[in-house]
Parts: sequence; structure tokens; C-alpha cells
Amino acid sequence: MRFTRDDRLLFIGDSVTDTGRDRADPTSLGDGYVRMIAEALPFPATVVNKGVNGHRVHDLEARWATDVLALTPSVVTILIGINDTWRRYDRGVLSPVPEFEASLDRILTLAEEKCAARLFVMTPFLLPAAPQQETWFEDLTPRIDAVLRTATAHGATVVRTDLALLRAAEEHGAAALAPDGVHPSPLGHGVIARAWLAAAGMGAPSSP
Repeated sequence: MRFTRDDRLLFIGDSVTDTGRDRADPTSLGDGYVRMIAEALPFPATVVNKGVNGHRVHDLEARWATDVLALTPSVVTILIGINDTWRRYDRGVLSPVPEFEASLDRILTLAEEKCAARLFVMTPFLLPAAPQQETWFEDLTPRIDAVLRTATAHGATVVRTDLALLRAAEEHGAAALAPDGVHPSPLGHGVIARAWLAAAGMGAPSSP
């Protein structure tokens, strides 16, 4: 996929995207995969980070007009879903997969219609750090399937973040990539960044 200096690349999601960005500074990219991608681009480009800790897909939909459409990005990358699963297990707050999928479909449609944006959709992931997290897959696996269906329906570029991290975990161990199972270490963020760059045609995925 070709990018130009005129492109505006916007990344949106939850804490995995946020990574401590300064929300008072629109140029702040945080300390995770978004910054790594920006630094790896072969030319200066406008990169925007709109991740917010704790957000689920309905939170993204609520701020889509201001945080995405108003900025007229030419490329939108979305990584969402793990909190939709997590809240079921720590707070008993459900995010039914059909409703999740419908919300994701609506926001991708708006990005296409209002911005003519090229879409990247990253799969949510989990590297269980405790035995009880293994049960989360009963909720997360169908959610990943919903993400893949929606991405395919929109012709989005799919980034299999989940598979890239699983492959890396075989070499490095899950705890080295995401100590709590959800939030990546710098090593984990590097895996995510390389997966995105490979999907964008800017390099093959490689071991961290």
C-alpha cells in the first residue's frame, strides 16, 4: 500500500493504543506501537493517536465524530475489543457480540463515507497471564471472528495482531510480551508495529 506525505494516519482504540499519550498535545503518540510505526515510516507523515484507556467499541462510536471524522484522516487503524471481553469478567458488564459487530460496522462505514479513508483493522488479543484468563476466550474468540467478518465486509486491511503475538510468545514467552495478558511490553508493542507495517507492505514480520 502506498502512502504519501499528504496522508494523515489515525490510530484509535483502547489502552493498547493510548500508551500514555498526552491528550493535551495532539502530536503526542504515546510510547507504544503507534510511535514505533511513525518512526518506521520511510517519510515524514502526519500520525495521530486517539487511543483512550479502558474504552470499548461503544465508547469509540460515541467519540467517532470528533476524534475521527473531524480530523479527515486518509488512513484509519482501529484496535478494539479486549475491554468488551474483559468487562464481562471483572465487572459483569456484557458487550454482546452482535451489538459489538454492529457498532464496529457503523463506525467503519462512517470512516469510508465521510473521509474516504483506507481502513486497517487489528484483531484484539490475549496472552493469558493467569489461569482464569483462559476462560476469556469463550467471549474473545467469537469477538475476533466478528472483527474479521466486519473488516472483510469493508475491504479493510486486516492485521492479525493475535496471531503475531502468539507466534512471538512461542519464542519469548507470553509474559515477556504482555505481563498481565493484555497490555504489551515494549517487546510486545514491537511485534504489533511490525505486523502493521507488514500488512501495509512495508516489511515482512520478523522476530523481535
